[in-house]
Amino acid sequence: MGSTSDLTMTNPEIFTEIWRGDLLESFHCGHAVVCDEKGEIVHAWGDPTALIYPRSSSKMMQALPMIEGGFGDHLTSEQLALCCASHNGGRIHVDRVRAWLADMGLSDDDLRCGAHMPYDPETSAELICGHTSPDQCHNNCSGKHAGFLTFTKALNAGPEYLEIDHPVQLAIRQAHDELTEETSPVFGIDGCSAPNFAASLHGFARAMATFASARDKSGARHAAMDRLIRAMTAHPELVAGEGRSCTELMRAMDGRVAIKTGAEAVFFAMIPEKKLGVALKIVDGTTRASECAIAAILVKLGVLDPAHDVTRRYLDAPLTNRRGFEVGTIRAGVALR
Repeated sequence: MGSTSDLTMTNPEIFTEIWRGDLLESFHCGHAVVCDEKGEIVHAWGDPTALIYPRSSSKMMQALPMIEGGFGDHLTSEQLALCCASHNGGRIHVDRVRAWLADMGLSDDDLRCGAHMPYDPETSAELICGHTSPDQCHNNCSGKHAGFLTFTKALNAGPEYLEIDHPVQLAIRQAHDELTEETSPVFGIDGCSAPNFAASLHGFARAMATFASARDKSGARHAAMDRLIRAMTAHPELVAGEGRSCTELMRAMDGRVAIKTGAEAVFFAMIPEKKLGVALKIVDGTTRASECAIAAILVKLGVLDPAHDVTRRYLDAPLTNRRGFEVGTIRAGVALR
């Protein structure tokens, strides 16, 4: 059984405050690291050595071995964005995943991610009204799994691509350890059943900085990283969906920054113009806190306009009640202001 000290042994910082009227009602604490292209820490809050699971924030790293190996040369920019996506399960996402599987001679049955109701309200309503159950293509990770299947076919490997000793997962583990410059001490199984490898926040920020500085470097790995970043920023609507922070914030930054959320309040960012990588974790796993904190850090780094309408939805955002009355605010903590 793991110790709770993994995240709290060094005091985390207060990242997000919830104010109701003039009273601080609650707050969320976290850790965050910003690294430069050399992997050096340029900003840190809390404990840079805190060990975390990246969850879906690591999807760029999971797609990298396939692209670096030349097995994704035929993939479109949209498909690369879906490889990195935690999508809403709207038609814009599901139809593309289905077409991708069909092009490989595969179907929903070949996926191993499981099914859940889509986050997209329109698609969810259609399924409910039609008395139809969602399939695996509706899973928010189905694009990543279509990428896994693409890699599996290229390697002529077996169909159980999520097994820890499968060639796909062995390649991902190797890339993960090389990019973080750490040997992952433990892995967990993600919501979509894929292995998720742990590392320190510093390690993940270092990996994101390597992605961020890739376009000015040569070699297959850097070219693959650049393709993935460009795909994410070109198609923010595929990476998440309407009303989602990843999509909205990338649009607000005009495609200059790639960001990716993960379950349990993780957020990663890649900033090519500054060659910086960001890794963030909220200790209690609250998404509203991670969204506020990543917006505050992006403002602090000078890549997100604090006055942009989208920024105001996450940073110093109004807290409303059931009647739509503004009763408080969600603010960045003092450490991030």
